[in-house]
Amino acid sequence: MAAADPGALVERARTGDRGAIARLLSLVEAGGPAAAAALADLYPHTGRAYTIGITGPPGAGKSTLTDRLVGRIRRDGDEVGVLAVDPTSPFSGGAILGDRIRMQDHALDSGVFIRSMATRGHLGGLALATPQAVRILDAAGKPWVIIETVGVGQVEVEVASAADTTVVVLNPGWGDAVQANKAGLLEIADVLVINKADWPGLDDAVRDLRQMLELSGASDWEPPIVETVATERRGVDELWDAIGAHRAYVEADGRLALHRAARLRTEIRSLVAERLGERAAVVCDGPRFDDLMTRVVARDVDPHAAADALLDS
Repeated sequence: MAAADPGALVERARTGDRGAIARLLSLVEAGGPAAAAALADLYPHTGRAYTIGITGPPGAGKSTLTDRLVGRIRRDGDEVGVLAVDPTSPFSGGAILGDRIRMQDHALDSGVFIRSMATRGHLGGLALATPQAVRILDAAGKPWVIIETVGVGQVEVEVASAADTTVVVLNPGWGDAVQANKAGLLEIADVLVINKADWPGLDDAVRDLRQMLELSGASDWEPPIVETVATERRGVDELWDAIGAHRAYVEADGRLALHRAARLRTEIRSLVAERLGERAAVVCDGPRFDDLMTRVVARDVDPHAAADALLDS
């Protein structure tokens, strides 16, 4: 079997072959027919992994907290995959290469697979590439997958909300909770973490978050607020317990299945929009488009009629 064959890669990845997993992740980042073929083979073998999203402002200590969480999961003997996603550049020399060096403690652990991801050729960006990457780790037998984002923005919110449990990490400090609310983070948070809890302003941060949660009142699940000092491993067990409590909550009455179905619905719509965007780029180019443009400029055809003509073609 050729190593580059998507079907062969899938079979090897399902046995835990780290090289095959890495190559499949590269295919997903690049997009294209080979990625689609691999994902089609993978899909029947997915749906078992539980996904944790970790997001929050830059500098909140997400990478250190992720490292500690990986250690906590491994303490129970479970394997874990980590996707550290960077929406800015595949060649970033910032957090993706700097902060995440801390996770190299797990580099020699065969039960941990860590991969940094960035938007490359995939037209849908990380919002589409990330759930596909999760499926690769899922099919490879990782019962836990952690998605960590480098910062806060629409892309990061979309990526984090693709998880079964979303952890929002903040720090004590004036305005932090307010900014989190403005960024839409409180809307996707299942667990709230105030990391660097040994900093001044902890009580104010906890109070502000509780007030905002009371005002929102949109769900019968109230995100717990966990205080951590990740550099000292303080609060990591409490965070793990909070994640476990949320998992029990969503699994108790079928909510997890409903949430996953809703995410699939959103993903399919995004894929359809991507395909239509590709088609639009094709039809809005070439002699046919130029001819219609000339007629629109001459007022022989109106823009709506021109658009209909292009779509009909």
